[in-house]
Amino acid sequence: MGLAFAAVPDAPARARRAFPASAALSLGAGVLVAASLPPWGFWPLAIVGVVLFEVALGEHPTRRERFVRGLLFGAGWLFPGMGWMWFLTAPGYLVAGLLFAALHGVAALVAPTGPWRVLGRPAAHTLVEALRLVVPFGGVPLATLAIGQAGGPLLGIARVGGVVLLTWVVFQLGFALAGPSPYVPATVRRRGVRPQFQGAAAIGAVVLVALVAVVAPSGSDTGRSLTVAIVQGGGPQGTRAISTDPRDVVERHLAATRQIEPGSVDLVLWPENVIDVAVFADSLERQEIAAEARRIGAPFAVGVTEDVPPTDANELGGFLNAQIVVDIDGAIVSRFDKVRRVPFGEYVPLRGILEALGAPVDQIRRDAVAGTGPAVVTLPDGTRVAVAISWEIFFGSRMRDGVGAGGEVLINPTNGSSYTGTIVQTQQVASSRLRAVESGRWVAQAAPTGFSAFVSPDGDVLQRTAVSEQAVIVGEVGLRTGDTWYRVLGDLPFALLAAAVLGASHVATRRRAVTSPQHAAPASVAASDTDG
Repeated sequence: MGLAFAAVPDAPARARRAFPASAALSLGAGVLVAASLPPWGFWPLAIVGVVLFEVALGEHPTRRERFVRGLLFGAGWLFPGMGWMWFLTAPGYLVAGLLFAALHGVAALVAPTGPWRVLGRPAAHTLVEALRLVVPFGGVPLATLAIGQAGGPLLGIARVGGVVLLTWVVFQLGFALAGPSPYVPATVRRRGVRPQFQGAAAIGAVVLVALVAVVAPSGSDTGRSLTVAIVQGGGPQGTRAISTDPRDVVERHLAATRQIEPGSVDLVLWPENVIDVAVFADSLERQEIAAEARRIGAPFAVGVTEDVPPTDANELGGFLNAQIVVDIDGAIVSRFDKVRRVPFGEYVPLRGILEALGAPVDQIRRDAVAGTGPAVVTLPDGTRVAVAISWEIFFGSRMRDGVGAGGEVLINPTNGSSYTGTIVQTQQVASSRLRAVESGRWVAQAAPTGFSAFVSPDGDVLQRTAVSEQAVIVGEVGLRTGDTWYRVLGDLPFALLAAAVLGASHVATRRRAVTSPQHAAPASVAASDTDG
């Protein structure tokens, strides 16, 4: 008489069956992070998303599981967050989404397993976000985690360490809440996660950073102010310069400007490139601006696109994207030429290679010429105004340049009229909030079709316009001086600190495996870890 035994699946088989559920959880966690971003903007979901991502990863995933789940987490986050790109370039949207999602796959792969993962994983994913500030093409900080925190209580951390430190806090908080912390939820403890002191240290570090942010310097008032009129001409969204008469844009802004009463403001701000001419100094538009400046009795800061003539080296020529100050006598007293150009929007990187591959590079016939001066313009009365034109507001380095050059207030002339929907516009307002807190300065954001707004040094948004409306909003902005810690330090020290924490977590993990072999990964996991 024989005995029948039920087959008991081995550990790898159980892991294979559990993998689809964990993969789906990773993707869903990323979607929650996307929902924390504007225009959806429910900031706590970023932390919830990171918690679920940690649950999906677990303590000892294989290398393949780490990479795939990290990639899915990034895909769930970045494809919705960058959805506006689809309407401009579907191939570019897919390539950018996959590239940035894969970076988070790499981050999950290089982070340690075991209890020290609670420190290593946040550091690794923070480094990915820091990397996106500088590469590729000088940085493409789209749909960053920090943008979603502009409307939450963690925003003040930006004045200490900018978006890098703010990003680390969100990751660290989420991983610690779900990882080896004394405070893990009961549902997580039932999955076998044990409380460990590393989690307590992680939570303590987050609390310390939050407390430091409360007392960190935020600049100081000079006792002087400017009354600024932001002009939004209005018009349809989703348009392209190639199919738009530039004169129509000028006329809409002139019509809105005529609402401003003489003597009522100190500065009139027009958005980015609402004037498109060969040479602004000799143009009709300059004469019209001068006439309005005389009528109102205040200088104008206007966004101008000017032609750059062809040369032997560049047969097509190029163009300049500038913010130009015109005084009440019609004289051009200051200008700033945009430094940080939009890749595949204002210029085509690797144009020759892409053209040989058949890419439609002819849609951007001429490349913008990058400016070289400090990010500041000077008003006729000597007031220095920091400038971040459009895309530049996504980079803390541009704000630091302008404020470091003496900017007492920050302006962000922009043009979001090419984009369908409001993903870009709302994320740009959130970026203005980050720059305001990082610099301790007021921000005046002007867009031809929305959103235009004032942002206080604490990140509060005032008088935001609606999309496509014609409007003039007037606000008194205090002129401020002094530095925040972030303005002085920038991103690099905090990126290096994250790299040091990642390295230390690996050292601690190896040391623990040597001194306590009983705590090493299970044999089945270790074997699959070596073969990927």
